[in-house]
Amino acid sequence: MAGTHRTIEGGRSAKGLRIAIVAARFNHFVVDKLLAGAVETLESAGISAQDLDLVRVPGAFEIPLAARKLATSHNYDAVITLGAVIRGGTPHFDYVAGECARGVSEAARDSGVPVIFGVLTCDTLEQANERSGGAHGNKGADSAIAAMEMADLLRKLEG
Repeated sequence: MAGTHRTIEGGRSAKGLRIAIVAARFNHFVVDKLLAGAVETLESAGISAQDLDLVRVPGAFEIPLAARKLATSHNYDAVITLGAVIRGGTPHFDYVAGECARGVSEAARDSGVPVIFGVLTCDTLEQANERSGGAHGNKGADSAIAAMEMADLLRKLEG
């Protein structure tokens, strides 16, 4: 691309941000590791305890409703969703994973607040473990980074 252009992107500081995390209790042995990664990342980036709220829901299917409620309250700069849907022997996986993803996307679009999809959709428990602190990192931590970047980016685009 010829010429000079300006690039606008978000930073990775949580200082001064209000963030909510919606985390499923189902598959807690995976989700709790995602949650720990997200919280540790946000704390390392300067979020204060009073600016971080955790909402627990029964499972991934319930995540979008809670995320939408938080995002449309406009009390938060970003909402992070965390869960784990692991494929079984029935089509249940497809319905839960698909509806969760669609609902999270709609919550962001309809509210104008970043709602980050940190819900693992894996074929096996091994894959979920690899993505919740194993060989493929911690997608909870990655989701926290995305939340900070998007919240800061929107502030820059609005201001």
